[in-house]
Amino acid sequence: MTGPETPAAGEGRPARTLRSAKWYETEGLRSFSHRARTRQLGYLPEEHLGKPVIAVLNTWSDINPCHQHLRDRAEAVKRGVWQAGGFPLEFPVSTLSETFQKPTPMLYRNLLAMETEELLRSYPVDGAVLMGGCDKTTPALLMGAASADLPTVFVPAGPMLRGHWRGETLGSGTDMWKYWDEHRAGRIGQRELSELECGLARSPGTCMTMGTASTMTSAAEALGVTMPGAAAIPAVDSAHARMAAAAGLRVVELVRQDARLSRFLTAEAYQDAIATVMALGGSTNAVIHLIAMAGRSQVTLTLDDFDRVARRVPVLANIRPGGAYLMEDFYYAGGLPGLLSRLAEAGLLHLDRPTVAHPSLREQLAGALVHDEAVIRPLNEPVAEEGGVAVLRGNLAPDGAVIKHIAAEPHLLKHTGPAVVFDDYRDMQARINDPALGITADTVLVLRGAGPLGGPGMPEYGMLPIPDYLLREGVTDMVRLSDARMSGTSYGACVLHIAPESHVGGPLALVRTGDQITLDVATRTLRLEVGDAELAERRAAWRPPAPRYGRGYGALYEQHITQADTGCDFAFLSRPGEVPEPYAG
Repeated sequence: MTGPETPAAGEGRPARTLRSAKWYETEGLRSFSHRARTRQLGYLPEEHLGKPVIAVLNTWSDINPCHQHLRDRAEAVKRGVWQAGGFPLEFPVSTLSETFQKPTPMLYRNLLAMETEELLRSYPVDGAVLMGGCDKTTPALLMGAASADLPTVFVPAGPMLRGHWRGETLGSGTDMWKYWDEHRAGRIGQRELSELECGLARSPGTCMTMGTASTMTSAAEALGVTMPGAAAIPAVDSAHARMAAAAGLRVVELVRQDARLSRFLTAEAYQDAIATVMALGGSTNAVIHLIAMAGRSQVTLTLDDFDRVARRVPVLANIRPGGAYLMEDFYYAGGLPGLLSRLAEAGLLHLDRPTVAHPSLREQLAGALVHDEAVIRPLNEPVAEEGGVAVLRGNLAPDGAVIKHIAAEPHLLKHTGPAVVFDDYRDMQARINDPALGITADTVLVLRGAGPLGGPGMPEYGMLPIPDYLLREGVTDMVRLSDARMSGTSYGACVLHIAPESHVGGPLALVRTGDQITLDVATRTLRLEVGDAELAERRAAWRPPAPRYGRGYGALYEQHITQADTGCDFAFLSRPGEVPEPYAG
């Protein structure tokens, strides 16, 4: 054992003050047992005693193509930890595979957050490296880590390489929707679909459009909890392994400084993350996730914060689905440091706050350049004058709704039309192509029963399909409303996250086919054109659905999930309160 004044390997705090010392550095039976079991693992005393113990939380799994490479990247992280004089321990955690997990990984985001928090609290670790990227893993890992509040660095999985098919550059997700609609319209067949299956996603990594994955990893970088430039590095680039090793090196130094995550996750950092999402034309899912993440940091964010920032921050990233390029192009153009340098030039960031890598964001961005202004636009030639997400309110969404208007056809941003209502996703699938519904290009498609409780888990159903017969006529966008989310790779005039959701009696539950609905993005309004007396009668007749789950995690979820406008966290996880450190003696 080390003596009371023995410093941890390298400069910094004495070894006795490390959190892991409570497990290893006492005179009692339990400490003896912990050391003996560590010898059982094959480690020498010199390898770990008196050294910062770093948990490497890895969301790798055989079923998650976005994280296929993270097993190797964990070794790079460990290499960095060893080089810095720390002792790495890898922990497998839930993978939350966006493609495969049903009904939606959003149902399990809070479960991974709980796993992260309790794992970091209950084991002898002094700091953490979080490895994720596929949509919900980034917010989940950071939510749990914020609650545990240890020195932490996040390692993004990185975007996959560009897709290719018959001379075209493909964007995963975005072109999947596009070509599926082409198939439904009868313009391509099974041969083309088979070729597209092999060309849409050609390497490990997250979607290479500005979907939820790259939006959230960019938000993490803007928050200051990654290595500089980490979010845009392609997953298979050798720079990605070097970044992972640098994260391992850095987290050991953060432990020596006792620089906990709360030092970086400040109100100013979250405001800068919102600005970054808006400048990227990022995913609407960031609204829910950042509100939940901020709640774990005891920082209050509301929908109004997003709308306020959106009105003053231009879209500068020309990336699909709202632009023309892909994440690989963004990386070569200067990545997030290049984009943030533009926001700093406009006075839109808080530059004196610290990051995990530098004393201030100002120092972190020193020397950042933009190498291709077609991809990262100058301030005087933005992709759009306002941020890509707008917050709507009105009698149909009293607690708010969102629309990614940068990805919608402009003529639909002010629209009044008759509703065709579907009570749930299966109902929509069964009837959407029925000509008897009389759906036209002016119809407002309405899906309910798809919110946090109704989904359950608020699945990405919000980009409702356009009927086949309208696709054949050349219709490419319609106004669509739901209490669901949609993939960040999706597009269209889709109003999402309507709150309160229909499942709890929100106004969406009262809409009937034939009702007129007005959307006006410029005035931020969403209105059901039905009188108050009629709505009161409908409300009196409404009955809440029965609970879906009789037991298990689903029952816990139903009892504690909050609505979209407050982040869909569990109330008992986001509220203030002390949690005692475990007694290890």
